[in-house]
Amino acid sequence: MKRWFSHSLSTVALVAGLGAATPALAQGAPELPRLVGVPIKPDAKTAVILKQREDLLGKMSPVTDAMLANPPPGEWLQWLRTYDLHGFSPLDQINKENVASLRPAWTWSLPQGTSEGTPLVHDGILFIYGAGDRMQALDAVTGDLLWEFTRPPRAGAPANPQVLRNFSIYGDKVYLSAPDGHLIALEAKTGKMLWDKEIVGAGYRISAGPVAIKGKLIQGITSCGGLQPGGCFVLGLDANDGKELWRFNTLARPGEPGGNSWNGLPVEQRNGGSVWTTPAYDSETDTLYIGTGNTYNWQALAKGAPTKPRGATKEGLHLNSTIALDPNTGKMKWAYPHFPEEPWDLDWAFERQLITLPVQGRDRKLVVTMGKAVIYDALDRETGKWAFSKDLGIQNVVTKIDQRTGKKTYDPLAMPDLTGERNNLQCPAGYGAKNWPSNSFNDQTKVSFVPLAEVCGETSPRLYKSMDEYKGGGQEQRMARYHPNSDGNVGRIDAVNLATRETVWTVRQRASVTSATLATAGGVMFVGDADRYFRAYDQATGKVLWEMRLNDAINAYPISYSVNGKQYVAVAAGFGGPRIANLRQLTTEVNTPRGGGAALWVFELPSAR
Repeated sequence: MKRWFSHSLSTVALVAGLGAATPALAQGAPELPRLVGVPIKPDAKTAVILKQREDLLGKMSPVTDAMLANPPPGEWLQWLRTYDLHGFSPLDQINKENVASLRPAWTWSLPQGTSEGTPLVHDGILFIYGAGDRMQALDAVTGDLLWEFTRPPRAGAPANPQVLRNFSIYGDKVYLSAPDGHLIALEAKTGKMLWDKEIVGAGYRISAGPVAIKGKLIQGITSCGGLQPGGCFVLGLDANDGKELWRFNTLARPGEPGGNSWNGLPVEQRNGGSVWTTPAYDSETDTLYIGTGNTYNWQALAKGAPTKPRGATKEGLHLNSTIALDPNTGKMKWAYPHFPEEPWDLDWAFERQLITLPVQGRDRKLVVTMGKAVIYDALDRETGKWAFSKDLGIQNVVTKIDQRTGKKTYDPLAMPDLTGERNNLQCPAGYGAKNWPSNSFNDQTKVSFVPLAEVCGETSPRLYKSMDEYKGGGQEQRMARYHPNSDGNVGRIDAVNLATRETVWTVRQRASVTSATLATAGGVMFVGDADRYFRAYDQATGKVLWEMRLNDAINAYPISYSVNGKQYVAVAAGFGGPRIANLRQLTTEVNTPRGGGAALWVFELPSAR
């Protein structure tokens, strides 16, 4: 029987003890009682404090569908705050005029390991996930620990703590999608584990938590670029017990739309299509929008089966696509391929933002996204038809975008050379100029804030005479290179007006920009970098208004929340794993502490609480 490890500080025994009796006692004095292990009853002050914490937890209300659809301004209830994934805070107490006075309110050490997480805040309680499957609830004003859950060790678990970028609060539960493929439900008020259910088997992984919709949890699965036959999938799960209700395979199967796009490969040789981020959801049309990644098995896709059926193509649907699903059944409504037949590890697997924008003189409801190559694609939310694209000018693999369909034409010289005689300078490299750190969008100004790294790569394929030799992983060798004509500044932030399709401003710096951006109604945008700086920018001009150097690289999702009328900004810091290490090939002087030291930082204005 599995045990759960959780404690609420209102019930923790406070234990103290004395050592062995000292020989300095006077001869004949009465022997002191041995008190080792005897609990000390909390004094009156301790009891009051513990009662206050217990009351804070007790007042927590269930998170409803209505709250997720329209969250209170001071709350951050899901990954990018709202179903449309704008990553925007409507709070404006911290603004362009006063942000220079921002100061730390409190900090909290997290378990050592990569920290890419998103804190969630509800009813004055901040929830944070740490490496090694540790969930903690903190007083969002003081930083005091209210409860923590530590998952017990599992046989065969990875030696290194895995990354989980977000989790979910729904009803009276906290849902932790453990990276090893389990879904864990915790009681939100106590941290007590209610159940732990394996939802995918060995070899798969989860990097992002589910989105909660009408009694269901919609969960994407990753790490299908190895040898998992048939590719990745999305699960619809019952929020009550984790039972699987439906499954959608992200790669087209024979007999399905797109099923003949795999160059004759049988299902067991089709892999990839990981779902690395949490889907967006449109409540008006009851539609999910998911993004899929690439296949690492691109050599098999390019060569195809020895015998191909009539009409076979090598697009590899639905890799690098936006897919619209019915959340009730998992049935596909439409799919749009952004980068079909893609051999460069340039996924289109990131946030799908639901935005209304003018197109040819009239407002249209769109789903807007970009991949590692930093090209915006905007699609009609209802039909999936292409509306517009915008290239931010870093990539060198696309030479043309069709202005009717959005189809990209690839440069033949950018395609990997399967003779092994030629290396390519690929821009960006597979690390991505854009990656999982999300853009934020201000719907009032129609400006999107994009965290970037100007990094190319000298690449050459690892050649396989037979795909039977392939055992998973990347099929290329890659060394980071500066972008042509680079001045050495690798980090970059672009502010793009999506209504006019014009770049408002660009800021460039030496260190790569590695966190998501956070835009607020106060006209301020927050973002962090690999050199430990967390900064506030003027959204209109790109001017730095405030900065502070934290304890480690900032590689996570900043949020803003308010309690009792006071606004806070929070972000986790902690070494960001292989992507930051790869980007630092170009900035070797940018260092962080050996061994790392993950921590949660919370900032406030110096006004009285």
